[in-house]
Amino acid sequence: MPATKNLCAQIDLDLHQKISEAREQTGQTTSQYITDLLTEYFKMKENGGNEIMTNGKTRTLAFQIDETLFQRIKDHLVRESTRLGRNFTQREFVIGLIEQALAEAESDAQGGPDASPAGPSEAPEGPDEVPSLPVPLGS
Repeated sequence: MPATKNLCAQIDLDLHQKISEAREQTGQTTSQYITDLLTEYFKMKENGGNEIMTNGKTRTLAFQIDETLFQRIKDHLVRESTRLGRNFTQREFVIGLIEQALAEAESDAQGGPDASPAGPSEAPEGPDEVPSLPVPLGS
């Protein structure tokens, strides 16, 4: 085992709570979790911030949208965050919509019981229309 040294820091209580919850989900000790977290951070820094993008596990999906639609989405995120009692992120929202649409399309492609012909004509008509929100996991 490599030589170790203690690292101690005073942090905000909310941040401490987030770290504790995330650590508990991994089943790691605090030492293991913080070591992994810091190791990942420095690897990411060494790679110019591209560690997540280069490990083959995630990819970036980016696109531009109309300012009005963007503001409507932001307003929706605020409402959902209030309703859920936690921060509902843009990432959660978009991934939820994509997963819902893919599940429906895959079900239709397999001739599922609720299969109905779906086509581009069923997409939102204008740039300001926001599809209905899927129920977030864990709520």
